[in-house]
Amino acid sequence: MVGYLGPVPAEVVPHLVAAFRQGLTEEGYVEGKNLAIEFRFTGFRPELIHEAAGDLVRRQVDVIFAGSPEMAAAARSATNSIPIVAIDLESDPIAMGYVKSLAHPGGNFTGMFLDLPELSGKQVGLLKEIVPRLSRIAIFGIPNLNAAQFPAAAAAVRAIRAEAEIIEVQAIDDWARALESAKSRQVEAGILLSSPLVFVTSEQVGTLAVANRLPLISLFAEFAKNGGLLAYGPNIREMFKRCGSYVGKVLHGAKPSDLPIQRPEKFDLVINLKTATAIGVDVSANLQQLADEIIE
Repeated sequence: MVGYLGPVPAEVVPHLVAAFRQGLTEEGYVEGKNLAIEFRFTGFRPELIHEAAGDLVRRQVDVIFAGSPEMAAAARSATNSIPIVAIDLESDPIAMGYVKSLAHPGGNFTGMFLDLPELSGKQVGLLKEIVPRLSRIAIFGIPNLNAAQFPAAAAAVRAIRAEAEIIEVQAIDDWARALESAKSRQVEAGILLSSPLVFVTSEQVGTLAVANRLPLISLFAEFAKNGGLLAYGPNIREMFKRCGSYVGKVLHGAKPSDLPIQRPEKFDLVINLKTATAIGVDVSANLQQLADEIIE
């Protein structure tokens, strides 16, 4: 039995749950035949996360899949014996104490994590291609969740001799204030640090960015598809599929301590040309040729 611990209901992210199941299927496990999955979704209610993780432990599932940083932390706190496979786009697994090393995790925890400095550098470079004289960049993020990402993004901004403006968000209702704050600070572009909050509010943030004529980039492809300007980041569907495969390997008897922490291999660039026109920026033909998807 697999315990699936996620921040948003399956109907909100059906493509990701399907990808997770596909990874399991490729390892020979099919739900309803030789596999049962216990789903626990907590929404944006942090008080439910530890209870949900504890419930999966009490049910003695064979492995827990944790679909976000908060879920990973809760699962890690709930058990040091049940194997955990996690997706975490925001943390450093060594700094968090989850693993001893990327190659040899050494405990009951493994999964997929980003190389945060490398991603930040590429996102800043893309913004500079669109706003060549970029001198001030806003970095939007959640204080605790994005603790590792803030310094990585700020360092990438300084590397192009620009100033970083940190703007904190905590909830859905914070976005209007955050975008107004960016405008008052005279920033010329912005980076949305990854979080489940950004994922589910991508359309709202894209609309606000157009209203404020602010070029923004997100890790999530959904941001550009829902009206944001740019998205550059790992293919999340592929990450869920690979985690499903890892869960299957654990069910076959592999130990998490022997399964290396994985890095995403496929990254997607999505550009919304309609939004570019609306906010008054040009996207070069060269950059368009590099895009995996163009929204017109």
